[in-house]
Amino acid sequence: MPSHHHHHRSTPLLSATAASSSSSQSFVSKLLLLLTLLPLSLAALAFVLQWRGGGVSDPTIATSAAYSRWAPRGSHHEIFPGMETFSSLSPKSHSSSDCINLGRTSSHSLPYYGDWKFGFEANLRPKICITTSTSAGLEQILPWMFYHRVLGVTNFFLFVEGHAASPNVSKVLESLPGVKVVYRTKELEEQQAKSRIWNETWLSSFFYKPCNYELFVKQSLNMEMAIVMARDAGMEWILHLDTDELIHPAGASEYSLRQLLLDVPSNVDMVIFPNYESSVERDDIKDPFTEVSMFKKNYDHLPKDTYFGMYKESTRGNPNYFLTYGNGKAAARIQDHLRPNGAHRWHNYMKTPNEIKLEEAAVLHYTYAKFSDLTSRRDRCGCKPTKDDVKRCFMLEFDRAAFIIASTQTEEEMLNWYRERVVWGDKDLRLKLLRKGILTRMYAPMAIIQGLRESGVFSSVIANAPTTISKDKFLASIDSSNSSRVVSPTTHASRKIGRSRQQQTSARKVLEIETNATDEAAAVPPLSPPAWTMTTFEQ
Repeated sequence: MPSHHHHHRSTPLLSATAASSSSSQSFVSKLLLLLTLLPLSLAALAFVLQWRGGGVSDPTIATSAAYSRWAPRGSHHEIFPGMETFSSLSPKSHSSSDCINLGRTSSHSLPYYGDWKFGFEANLRPKICITTSTSAGLEQILPWMFYHRVLGVTNFFLFVEGHAASPNVSKVLESLPGVKVVYRTKELEEQQAKSRIWNETWLSSFFYKPCNYELFVKQSLNMEMAIVMARDAGMEWILHLDTDELIHPAGASEYSLRQLLLDVPSNVDMVIFPNYESSVERDDIKDPFTEVSMFKKNYDHLPKDTYFGMYKESTRGNPNYFLTYGNGKAAARIQDHLRPNGAHRWHNYMKTPNEIKLEEAAVLHYTYAKFSDLTSRRDRCGCKPTKDDVKRCFMLEFDRAAFIIASTQTEEEMLNWYRERVVWGDKDLRLKLLRKGILTRMYAPMAIIQGLRESGVFSSVIANAPTTISKDKFLASIDSSNSSRVVSPTTHASRKIGRSRQQQTSARKVLEIETNATDEAAAVPPLSPPAWTMTTFEQ
C-alpha cells in the first residue's frame, strides 16, 4: 500500500521533468534559428543598401555643402579645387612611350583628384604661376606640374624644345587648362633678339658662350617674356623652376605654396627658397619623384658648426658640398619694372627688391638622380672633354667632371664613378649624417605624386588629349624639336640672338651711359655652397 501510494506520487514529477526538457529544447531551437536568420538578414540589408546607394552621397558628386570642409581658408567658394565635376573618362589608344608609368590604374582612389583639370576659381588668392624652359618628356613634366597644382599653382608658362616640343608631348600639354606652351621657333628667337637685356650689363658676362651659359641666357630671356604673360593672366607671384625641382612648402599652416605665400608680408617683393639636393641610395632609379626620399639640407638650414664639422664626410671627395648649385630659387611678386636676374633670382629696374629667405621651406632638386643623367647632359653639349674646354661650357665643377667622365669612359667605368660620387651606398655614413641633420627624409612629394598616379590623373590627361594639332602648331613643334640638337657654338649663338655679336656690342656701347646710370645688380648664376677651408674651420 505504501508502495502504491508512492507510485502515484512520482508520476506527476516525471511529467513535469519531461515538459521542462521539451520547453528547453524549443527555446534552444528558436535561439539557433534567430542567430542563423539575423546575420543573413543583415547581409541582405547591406546588399540592398549597396545596390541602391543607401542614401550615401558619392563624395565626387555630392553638393558643395556636403564637403565644404575641403574649401581652402579665405576662399569664397565651398568646393575644394578639383572637386567641382567628375566625369568618366574613356580611354583612347596612344602609342607615345610617355604613357609608361604615368597611370598604373584607372580607378580614382583619391576622389578630390577626380577632376584632373584642377579648375581653380578666380577668387583663390594669391594666384601663382611657374615658368620653365624644358626639353623633358611627359613622364617628368606631368608629375611635376600636377604636384604643384596640388600646392596651389594655377598657371604654367612652358618654353619647350627638343622632346618637350614634339607633337606627342605638346598636344597633351596644350590640352591642359592654365598651361601656355611656347615653342623655340625662329620667330621667338627674333623677338628675343630685340630684348632690352642685350643692351644691359647685368647678364653680359654670360653672352656668346656655349652649353650652360647659353642655357642661362635663354632661361633669362624666357623669364622676361613670362613676366609679361603672368601680368596679362592676372598672376600675383611667379617662380622659375626646372622640371627636376619641386617646391617643399614647409613652415606653412598646411602643405600649400598658396598658404605659404599668403602669409608673406605685403612689403616683401621676393621670397628665396634654399635648395635641398637629392641623395640617391641606388644606381637604378627610374622615377626620382617617387623613388627618392633622402635629401641633403642647405647650408642656410644647418647650424654652422654642423655644416663645417661634417663637411668632408658630406662631400665624399666631390668638389663641393652639393653636386650642383646651392643658392636656391626665388618667387617674385608681380609688379611694375620686374625683371629676371638670372635663373635663380629676380630684380626690379626701379628699386632693390625687399627679399626674405625662408627658414623651413625649400626647393627639392633631383639632380643626377638617374644614372642616365650623365649621358643625357653630355649629349646636350658639343664641347670637347678637356679641362680647358669644359670651363667654357659649365659653371660648376661637378658638371665639368661628369661631362669628362661621360665623354671618355666606358659604361662600366661610368657606373663605378657614379656609385662612388653620387650614390649613398654606405649605410653607416647615411645614418650618421641623418642623425646630424645633414641628410633628411621627405615623403610628402613622393606620396602626393604616387597618389596622383594611382588616381589615374596622368593617364586620363594623356587619353583625353586631342589626337592631332593644328598645322601651325605642328610646324612650330617640329622647328622647336630640332632646335635643341647639338650644333657648333657659333651657329647656335647667331641663330639664338638673331643678330651678330658685333651689332650687339655696338648697340651696348651706344647705351653705355644710360645703362650705367642705374646701379644694375649682376645676374646671379648657379653658385656652390660655402666651401670648407682651414680659415673657416679656425673661425
